[in-house]
Amino acid sequence: MTGTSLRLVAHGHTAALRRARFGGTDDGLDEGGLRAVLAQAHAGSDRHGPLSVHDTCLSSPAAAARQTADALGLLPTSEAALADCDYGDWSGLSLEEIAGTHPQALHDWLSDADSAPHGGESVTAVRDRVGSWLDEQHRAGGRVIAVTHALVIRVAVVHALGLPTATYRQVDVEPLAIVRLTSQGTRWHLRLGAA
Repeated sequence: MTGTSLRLVAHGHTAALRRARFGGTDDGLDEGGLRAVLAQAHAGSDRHGPLSVHDTCLSSPAAAARQTADALGLLPTSEAALADCDYGDWSGLSLEEIAGTHPQALHDWLSDADSAPHGGESVTAVRDRVGSWLDEQHRAGGRVIAVTHALVIRVAVVHALGLPTATYRQVDVEPLAIVRLTSQGTRWHLRLGAA
């Protein structure tokens, strides 16, 4: 079995992300987000080598992920499994707006990974979707770069390490963060490099 090197790249800032709004509006990168991506592209690599070195490049279908990949000089294929959570009726709304109108629903969603009071996906459903994709990458091997959303990366890390879904809340992923997972066929390893 071939080894797998997977770099998960969080897309750059969008207006919705800066305003702490639930996704679903398919915002592209805002001006500051695009500048930050271009600066990272100019640097040319992350601490594990050039981003141009890969066998496969994928991205979420969302505009922000595609624009991030393009600005980094990557040529991604769209991958539905890397899409952000479907936030249903909450798409485009802020936490404050939901807390003001549906405080119990927000509490349920924040405290229970199986809850989906917005009518979209639960965090558990996102983990199942992303986990299936991650398992496929594990079996296939190769060097993969995937540009996606912070929540997708958070649940990918939790799945790869075999942690309870609720621990995704303890994983913070900032815009343009690069998380590296590797495997030699038995299990995933989270690789953290020097700054």
